[in-house]
Amino acid sequence: MTDYLTVNRANWDERAPAHAASADYGYDKFVADPTHLSGVVTFDRPLLGDVSGARGVHLQCHIGTDTLSLSRLGARMTGLDFSAPALEIARRLAAETGAGIDYHESDVYSAADVLGAGEFDLVYTGIGALCWLPDIARWGQVVGALLRPGGRLFIRDMHPMLGTLDETQPLITPRYPYFEQAEPLVFDEPGTYVDTDVSFQHNRTHEWNHGLGEIVTSLLDAGLTLTRLVEHDSVPWNALPGFMTLNEATEEWRLTEDPRRLAASFTIEAVKGRR
Repeated sequence: MTDYLTVNRANWDERAPAHAASADYGYDKFVADPTHLSGVVTFDRPLLGDVSGARGVHLQCHIGTDTLSLSRLGARMTGLDFSAPALEIARRLAAETGAGIDYHESDVYSAADVLGAGEFDLVYTGIGALCWLPDIARWGQVVGALLRPGGRLFIRDMHPMLGTLDETQPLITPRYPYFEQAEPLVFDEPGTYVDTDVSFQHNRTHEWNHGLGEIVTSLLDAGLTLTRLVEHDSVPWNALPGFMTLNEATEEWRLTEDPRRLAASFTIEAVKGRR
C-alpha cells in the first residue's frame, strides 16, 4: 500500500511543468492580471463566501493557482503538496505575483505533523483530490486536527457517482466501485487532463473512489458538523469525452444531453466544534 505514494508522485512530478505551461492553468494570466482567479475558485466563490483574514491551508495544492486565488480573496494561505516540482512552480508563481504564501512538501496524512494542529480557520481542498487517498476516514481526522475550534472545511471534488463510470466505452456504464475498497484502482494511461504535446513516461496511478456517505461520516467522526452539502451537474474538466459540452461562461463541463442525469461534483462545508 505504501507504494501508492511513490507511483503517484512520479506521475504528478512529471506532469507539473506541462500543467504550468498549459493555457488551461492560466499561469501567465495570474502574472499579468492581479485580479485574475482560477476557474475552480471562481465557481466556488458564491458558496465559499468571505475568506478575508482567515488563515487557510490548501491540501493537495499542486502548482498553486487555486491557492493564489484564495490569497487574492484575502485569506492568509499555506499550501501543501507531495510533489516537489509542483511546489517549485507554486513558489515561483507566488514570487512573481507578490503573494505571501507558505508552501510545504508533505503527503496529506502527515499534514498536521508538518503544519501543526489547530492552526487553521479554513481547510480548503479543490477538485480532483480525494481519489488519490486510500483511507477517507484518516483524511477526516487530518482535517479535524488542522482546524481551530470554529474553523471550517470547504471541499469541492469529483462526485463518486462520476468516479464509477468508464469513459473509454462507446456507452457510458458504471464499472468501478462506488465505495472505498482496500486495493487501489490501477490505471496506466498516457497524457493528462490539460492540452499538451508533452509525452510522459510515468503513466501509472493508484486511485480510490469514496462514497459520499463515507466522506461525510469521516468528518462527523472527526468532530465536525456538516453545514452544507451541494451536488453539481458539472466538473472543470472533460471527464467523459464525447458526452460532455463546455459551458464557456463557467468553464465547466456538463453532459451534453440532459445533464440532470449525472451528479458530477459536490461541495461540502463542515465546521469544527468549539471547546
